[in-house]
Amino acid sequence: MIEETSGLSRSVEDYLKVIYALCDAGTVASTSSIADALEVQPASVTGMVKRLAESGFLEHVPYRGVQLTDLGTKEALRVLRRHRILESYLTQRLGYPWEDVHREAERLEHAASDELVERMARALEHPSHDPHGAPIPTSAGEIESTDSYNLGELSPGVEAQVRAVRDDHAEALKGVEAAGLLPGTRVMVLGRDLQERIVRVEVGAAGRVVMDVPFEVAHRVYVVTRHLGLGEG
Repeated sequence: MIEETSGLSRSVEDYLKVIYALCDAGTVASTSSIADALEVQPASVTGMVKRLAESGFLEHVPYRGVQLTDLGTKEALRVLRRHRILESYLTQRLGYPWEDVHREAERLEHAASDELVERMARALEHPSHDPHGAPIPTSAGEIESTDSYNLGELSPGVEAQVRAVRDDHAEALKGVEAAGLLPGTRVMVLGRDLQERIVRVEVGAAGRVVMDVPFEVAHRVYVVTRHLGLGEG
């Protein structure tokens, strides 16, 4: 039996978080996509998905794989809140570099008590976003909804602002930082070179820096094309 929601196993929490992330990104949460994200065998996913469905955490959707129920979403957001507060605390108070903090928070998110996480949140004056720009769910289970594109999808000539950066690959984060593509920075795509697999981007205030960003980096940077008055980059 799966443990009660007040004490879910690490494996269950990881599955819920991954399924939430896949659905939130508009990706089909299929057996293969879940297996790829968790780096496990598809057969293992099939068994766990069956258990999670029986326990009321998710449901099957024809041609769309699986999606979380309200209960599953509540638990996934609880884990996300823990992870993102831990990242924020490790970065702000302990000086962890942003390319390493994700991995450390992954280790701690299943072990830290809810009381410890909430104490960290209060010590940080309840941050709204983690170091990579991702919104932190509230203790009530609410999360900011923002329409965004990744930089690789942005149309040339459209001015945007970096909202968040995927935090699951340390080397890619170093590339993002080297390019100056930090949350809050203004960006505009000037063009693409499909052969070289690069996106030519103007970074910062108009005309400040022009650089070629590899596709694999651009697709990890999420941008919004509204509310550009939040920072000049």
